[in-house]
Amino acid sequence: MSESLYTAENSTAGPDRPKLRKALQEIVDSGITGVHLRVHDERGVWTASAGVAELGANAEPPADGHVRIGSNTKTFTATLVLQLVAEGKVELDVPAAVYLPGYGLDERITVRMLLQHTSGVFNFTGEYYEDGTVAPGIPSTISGKEWVDNRFHTYRPEELARLALSRPARFEPGTDWSYSNTNYVLARLLVEKVTGRSCAEVTQERIVRPLGLSGTVVPGTSPEIPSPYAHAYYRYEVAGRQETVDVTRHNPSWISAGGDMISTPQDLHTFISALAGGRLLPAPLLAEMAKPHPKSGFGLGLRVQETGPGGDTLLFHNGGAAGHAALMYSTSDGSKTLTASLNYVDDAALSLAGAFLKAQDRLVQEVFCGEVTGPAGEAAETAQSAG
Repeated sequence: MSESLYTAENSTAGPDRPKLRKALQEIVDSGITGVHLRVHDERGVWTASAGVAELGANAEPPADGHVRIGSNTKTFTATLVLQLVAEGKVELDVPAAVYLPGYGLDERITVRMLLQHTSGVFNFTGEYYEDGTVAPGIPSTISGKEWVDNRFHTYRPEELARLALSRPARFEPGTDWSYSNTNYVLARLLVEKVTGRSCAEVTQERIVRPLGLSGTVVPGTSPEIPSPYAHAYYRYEVAGRQETVDVTRHNPSWISAGGDMISTPQDLHTFISALAGGRLLPAPLLAEMAKPHPKSGFGLGLRVQETGPGGDTLLFHNGGAAGHAALMYSTSDGSKTLTASLNYVDDAALSLAGAFLKAQDRLVQEVFCGEVTGPAGEAAETAQSAG
């Protein structure tokens, strides 16, 4: 990779980081179209890009360009719910049905279970079972062409919730763990019911404006993404022929608060460092958020993992959304962060799931001297167009 494909912030970048540059090259070589990385640590700020922003072109992914952040949206939504808990408007261990009457929610499902993925509710983007079987949800993950053809369709969050709740639960509430986008659509509806305002408005008021997140958008049903951005793609087969479509523009209401937000690596750094540093939640609730479930390592809207013997605790979430993906990691005090945006060719077969997981592990190893891998359920969600 030529030097022209890398950029760095000269004012604060400090020494070059050849191992990270090599890692970025390996990510591109594995099949990811492009990647932009941002690291904040004791050595300053370092950013770099590799690969291309658009298939068939030569330009690299833009520095801190806009990206659909997928399931990183869940960390924003969980923060809103916990802020309402801090204000006494919501209780974590009260049945979610108290705040969401009329949906037929199992009375045993608490607000905490929604945020921690222990509710057992069916995942509206499809359930992937351990034996390899799949129970399809909305037309988004099973048939690639069907998702492409429907990518401008509008789904209401109530519609997604009711579809999921009409299906059999995966397990009894609180007895297991399974990643489900439905949990966070219900969390969104809870925020809207309690505040009387849209989740987008509440996110702007409580997080985006106070932190100055100038590149962060809750798009609702709009298919647009602000410039600059790298392009996202979806591949599917029709009549024995492979078709690759630019899906950068699509209506993200199909994933809702499970993964609809747009942001930048710079804004994700600001958000996760503020959250870990105690600027968004009181200490007791931040501790609850960062308390890992024994099976998954998932807290309340965050994943939690040690980086190894003598290492720090990492707070993180990753997410993918139809050819875009974002990484968001922080040490427990917010002093060191890794954020990144990726663009790639998505498909229903999860062809790049392995490459995505290898990419995140490689970067985390270099920045935090450890290794982090997500559970199989989140790996699949992250690498495909299901947030």
